[in-house]
Amino acid sequence: MSGGTRSPSIPTADFALGDAQGAVDRRLASWEAANVGRRLWQKDPSFWPEAPASDVAGRLGWLHLPEELRAKASELSLFAAGVRHDGFREVLVLGMGGSSLAPEVFGETFRSGGAAADLRVVDTTHPDALRRIAQRLDLERTLFVVSSKSGTTMEPNSFFDYFWHLIGHAPGNPGSRFVAITDPGTPLESLARAHEFRAVFSGPPEVGGRYSALSVFGLVPAQLAGAPVDRILGSAEAMARACGPSVPVLENPAVRLAAALGELALAGRDKVTFIADPPFASFPKWAEQLLAESTGKQGRGLVPVVDEPPAAPASYGRDRVFVLLESAEGPSPVGKLRAGLLGAGHPVVRIRLNDPVDLGGEFFRWEAAIALVGPILRIDPFDQPDVELAKQLAREAMAQHGRPANLPAGTSVPVEDAAALSAAIARWSSNLEPAAYLAVQAYLAPSVPTSEALESLRGAILERLGRATTLGYGPRFLHSTGQLHKGGPPTGRFLQLTDHPATDVPVPGTDYTFGRLIQAQALGDLRALLQRGRVVLRVELGTDTAGGLRALERVVHG
Repeated sequence: MSGGTRSPSIPTADFALGDAQGAVDRRLASWEAANVGRRLWQKDPSFWPEAPASDVAGRLGWLHLPEELRAKASELSLFAAGVRHDGFREVLVLGMGGSSLAPEVFGETFRSGGAAADLRVVDTTHPDALRRIAQRLDLERTLFVVSSKSGTTMEPNSFFDYFWHLIGHAPGNPGSRFVAITDPGTPLESLARAHEFRAVFSGPPEVGGRYSALSVFGLVPAQLAGAPVDRILGSAEAMARACGPSVPVLENPAVRLAAALGELALAGRDKVTFIADPPFASFPKWAEQLLAESTGKQGRGLVPVVDEPPAAPASYGRDRVFVLLESAEGPSPVGKLRAGLLGAGHPVVRIRLNDPVDLGGEFFRWEAAIALVGPILRIDPFDQPDVELAKQLAREAMAQHGRPANLPAGTSVPVEDAAALSAAIARWSSNLEPAAYLAVQAYLAPSVPTSEALESLRGAILERLGRATTLGYGPRFLHSTGQLHKGGPPTGRFLQLTDHPATDVPVPGTDYTFGRLIQAQALGDLRALLQRGRVVLRVELGTDTAGGLRALERVVHG
């Protein structure tokens, strides 16, 4: 199975799988006999025995998105040109999970600083972050994209209430500064019509949120950001053809990737560690949701590890597989890591990309591969059964005003109590399984200094404990890795970080504030993890977030 994909029109991939090679070869041989490629495109429910037939029939619409959306590329281009003509220079996507992650990849990858709008994503409910965003915006030149598949997601609806209140009394029609992306017939569509939004884009109901990167949920923001959408879709079409129903499995890029990831996971290598060259550095943030939410259930799953601080190859555990996204153009920092990883005995999947537009094909490759991993792990890759639990408990916490009552002793400690914190960290990190992973869950306001401090803390945890680490801002990660945390392998240890906002921000037209909302989301998540028997420690950083993170890192260092 060594060597790359033959087609010159798609990125090549090579697989160095070590001891797992035999199992992967057997899987591919059985899949060739079972006509897996054809069954994928036929949406054959018998291939996914753990999934209801309705899930299979209603969740594979993404297979045809590259062709369908390419026919609409000129329409999207005309819409974006009209937005630029009317003077909008900033686009704010108000969304969560599948509605925000692909737009973020497009915005960061194709940020040009030229005539296109500067695209940013709002997916935090922390009042300090929202207040900073509002203060720096040029409201008259900002287009707001409210994106929600169901049209009922609490966070985007709250964001809309907040920003509509800020500009709702401006001269003219404030609705002309808003765009909605949602499924047909949702409450968001009704709201957009009632408020005379500039446009409403209808998403395909048969495409789940995490599979929607190549739908209007990803491509409308991409076009607004100036990304070459037609070329991106061309890349996706080429990959779809390469993964077509009549392609032999040994030549099918998605099938090969699925067999490798699935068999490695069965062999205990379930920590899929992404390392990407700079042109493609944002892609793993999108892949994180796809892997975690699709596979993390029934005590099994792929654990994506994204943006982890580097370590010596020999220090990584035997539960890892490395995915290298390497630039085929010019020097590749990632390419230099491959020999060291292979020398240390780690399996490596290397994908060599020629151009950022190749990400279109990678969206398709990974969507198809992760759908195919489902039967290997004996799970339904299209549902997310544990997501609702945290939402339900967050709603209950909202009714209690987010007060962390009735938590088990030692679950929550203030950072200023050094002795209690040191003891709590020792308990939290004791008796780790070899396959454990450590997840930092930061219910904090995203910023460059805070992210740098969190990465430093993550590095300290990795150095001290020698296990895979993940990091996510809350509530953002609830819509990406939250399913994995509760339904996936029971090997996670969770470090939840909270603080006290400097000033709270009300959600206009409601009886709650963003501060109350994020407190309730953190508490609901904490209780959901405890209900699932996970090991969780909550550290309250107080009003000095930066100082609290430094103090916590000192304790972790010991």
